[in-house]
Amino acid sequence: MNPPTTTPMTSGRSIALPQPRGELSSAVTEILRAAPSAQPHFPEVGAADPYGDDLQLALHTCYELHYHGFEAVDPGWEWDPELLRLRGSMERLFRRALHNDVKGGNDVTQALAELLIEPIEPNDVAHYLHDEGRWWQLREYFVQRSIYHHKEGDPHAWVIPRLFGQEKASLVAVEFDEFGGGRGERLHARLYADLLAAAGLDDGYLHYVDLVPAPMLALVNMMSLFGLHRDLRGALVGQLATAEITSSPASRRMVAALDKLDAPPPCRLFYTEHVEADAVHEQVMRNDVIGSLLAREPALTESVVFGIQVTNLLEDRFTDHVLGSWRAGQSSLLKPLD
Repeated sequence: MNPPTTTPMTSGRSIALPQPRGELSSAVTEILRAAPSAQPHFPEVGAADPYGDDLQLALHTCYELHYHGFEAVDPGWEWDPELLRLRGSMERLFRRALHNDVKGGNDVTQALAELLIEPIEPNDVAHYLHDEGRWWQLREYFVQRSIYHHKEGDPHAWVIPRLFGQEKASLVAVEFDEFGGGRGERLHARLYADLLAAAGLDDGYLHYVDLVPAPMLALVNMMSLFGLHRDLRGALVGQLATAEITSSPASRRMVAALDKLDAPPPCRLFYTEHVEADAVHEQVMRNDVIGSLLAREPALTESVVFGIQVTNLLEDRFTDHVLGSWRAGQSSLLKPLD
């Protein structure tokens, strides 16, 4: 039996360095243009805004070295000790802000239960798009989310060797679905690339990074931060559980919005896939991953709660930015789409 054929995925290519947004991101992009042995000047992070465009883009650029990298950037920068020291300073600032902005605690059951509480007055993007959204706003939302969905499943793969037993096996089962169940054309990142193309957008990997503001970069950076640090493995499990538990109802709302806006079938397919798959993933994450992990390592309880709360915090910040921009009659991007 011949393997299925697919259209080459343009989103698998490396990209050019992003356009800087301040002192830190300018320094990082300039550093990466040199050879690792050049010993350039590394700036001090100082009092940068932990949620601001400059720090978040600089951090995102550093993290990308662990994914697909950049055109004309020496791969040796990935483990350069001085660049890692700069990244560590930015991470500490970001982590401190996240810890300060969530309540913390160790009640995992309550934290998970709160994920399914529907507000009396919904304030999410899908409801807005269904009730009063326009096609240009839907396309902007696709562009915003592309920064995450081109990586969907990738940050969580780093936690696999840091788990044991049932929690490892169950998380791999969830990841197997995210990666298309062994079929390249069913990769969720591939489905999102198809969504972008169907909406008349470029499906290239991180093609729109220069248009996407800090709130979405912070969400993706948080996943990379959790994935790259073993001491944050509990937080990454909490983040993934939050994504899987909230994904099915959120995707169902998006399908309704897409139907109302008469979106092409590939746009609808991406979200219907998540309605079905993530309803199953919810129970796997609750019982087999979190349950088994905390039975084995109860000391990670606060970290799991932290991951849940931080995910909600950053999703709320993203939603507030997008809806605030649209309600003011403005683009949610740094520059409107052509």
